[in-house]
Amino acid sequence: MIAIASDHGGYQLKEHIKAYLAAKGITCEDFGTNSTESCDYPVFGRAAAEAVASGRCEKGIVICTTGIGISIVANKVKGIRCALCSEPLSAELCRQHNNANMLAMGAGIVGPNLAQRIVDTFLSTEFEGGRHARRVGLITEMEQ
Repeated sequence: MIAIASDHGGYQLKEHIKAYLAAKGITCEDFGTNSTESCDYPVFGRAAAEAVASGRCEKGIVICTTGIGISIVANKVKGIRCALCSEPLSAELCRQHNNANMLAMGAGIVGPNLAQRIVDTFLSTEFEGGRHARRVGLITEMEQ
């Protein structure tokens, strides 16, 4: 299960990604928002991040206009490593090297087709472990 959330600026891209994933047989739990009416991204980004941190959802995708604000919110939740990605290479490397468990995107930066490629890369790339595991461990220690 993938947690997904957005604010009003990311709503349309969130809906597009939800439909795209559903067509691939991947289920999402939607943490809002449910319209393009102005809202506060911290509410929705936090809810999705808490679902990932608790293990309720395997990974998460959060979207706002730039992806910056909602990624900051997600990273405030203990256990979350949210990476803001605007192209597939960053999505690949954040999984391989950082074991990122959440992806942030900016709907004003990334269009639907590119977003699909970023999501596919993020969801299909495995963590390499090895020397990267030590570094992720150091990040986890900082949260204690």
